[in-house]
Amino acid sequence: MLDKTILSECRQKLIATKADLLNRFQNHFSDFRQREHGGDEADQTMSLQAENQLFATHQRLRQQLSEIENALMRIEKGTFGICEETEEPIEKERLLAIPWTRLSIEGAEIRESNSQGRGA
Repeated sequence: MLDKTILSECRQKLIATKADLLNRFQNHFSDFRQREHGGDEADQTMSLQAENQLFATHQRLRQQLSEIENALMRIEKGTFGICEETEEPIEKERLLAIPWTRLSIEGAEIRESNSQGRGA
């Protein structure tokens, strides 16, 4: 069981990271909308590349936001800090560094070796 200080610090980091990600997405989208989308073929190609980049960034930010939301839900449920792979407590230092993590170091190694075994 995590002490309240660690839990509170992780919650604050999660909320701050969530706000940062939402701001980054809004800025990317605003920058994209301000660009001209007409012009010759080269301009249209550049516009399409910018749109693809925005889409890729959006997908990555959505995935990160999902991980953060899941971590916040685990805090509310009382399951935060428990490794999904080993069902053992996640190292406090790891949680403080990556508060949305779902795996301990050992759990991440197990999952990595399992995924490599399937890919071979």
